Amino acid sequence: MKNIAALALISTIAIVSCNKKETAKITKVDPKTGKTITVEVPADSVAKVEENPAIKDSAGVYTQTFKLEKGKTYPLTTYQRDTKTMTDPQGKTLNGTSESTDEMSFTVNDIKGNVYDITLNLIAKRSSQTAQGKTIIVDTKLPIPKEDDLKMIWNINRALTGNKLNMKMDTKGNVISITGFDAVYSKVANSVGSLIKDKNQKESVVASLKESFNEKVLRDQFNKNLTIIPKKGAKIGEKWTNSENADAQGNIKVTSHYILKSVGNGVAEISVTGGIPKKVNKQNQGEVTHSLSTELTQNGTITFDQNTGWIKNQNISVKTTQIESISNGKETQSMTSVSNSSVMVNPSAK
Repeated sequence: MKNIAALALISTIAIVSCNKKETAKITKVDPKTGKTITVEVPADSVAKVEENPAIKDSAGVYTQTFKLEKGKTYPLTTYQRDTKTMTDPQGKTLNGTSESTDEMSFTVNDIKGNVYDITLNLIAKRSSQTAQGKTIIVDTKLPIPKEDDLKMIWNINRALTGNKLNMKMDTKGNVISITGFDAVYSKVANSVGSLIKDKNQKESVVASLKESFNEKVLRDQFNKNLTIIPKKGAKIGEKWTNSENADAQGNIKVTSHYILKSVGNGVAEISVTGGIPKKVNKQNQGEVTHSLSTELTQNGTITFDQNTGWIKNQNISVKTTQIESISNGKETQSMTSVSNSSVMVNPSAK
């Protein structure tokens, strides 16, 4: 009987030991206190982190590089949804919603030294606008729209997609060059030829495209989107700030505040806040004063794959408020415009 009891006890211990789950530790910022803490989580909930990941820590400072694999393709789909409400001086409101999606991917062809040879695949473009109960859609994955004023947009977008550009980028995320634009410009010129007979108008369309779709524009976009952590690195809970022009003159700047919230479980998470502080411009013409106030706030998160350094997801909410007023000293009339936007990269759900 004693032996049976002993065996039963050993079996119980074995079962308890097997049921005890292994844990792993991750470092993060406590949302309640703002302090850096280390917490234990179930080991099976933690993604595998390579021995030498792209986003790694050295003496508590995390730096971001890229460890992409030859032959693999990495997604970069951008999505934006804007809902705008305009209120006129009589209090009447008008609502409208617009959406846009640009689908791209990056295929690593070769790695020489610390430089990646990448094919940038321009896959698809979609835009839609809804106002007063009517929705119009221009989607390169759908047939050409029947409306004449939408055919031009569809033709240009369709000519832009299905193309490949060549990009050179180093392992620190610096875009060295992007080539192959001339073939795209020629394709767009041919596509609008059936809709535009006037040579000058056709040249104007291509010239406008070259201003918005060129090496500098794409390089600036990728340098901004692909690498967020400062070159010097950042600690968990550390804050840094970037500013960029919101207008061509540089009079208005968008300020973004970033905090490295956590690194672990195969993911680096960064929070984003900031925007444009309320700014009021006034102009006087005799007894009439015209004023325009603008304010922008943003809030959201960006996550990166810890092993590769590639962006996993971005989800930022942006609210823009603009109030335009005209006053003669006795009465004031105002027009208010409020826009709520969702700006996403690689959205898992819209």
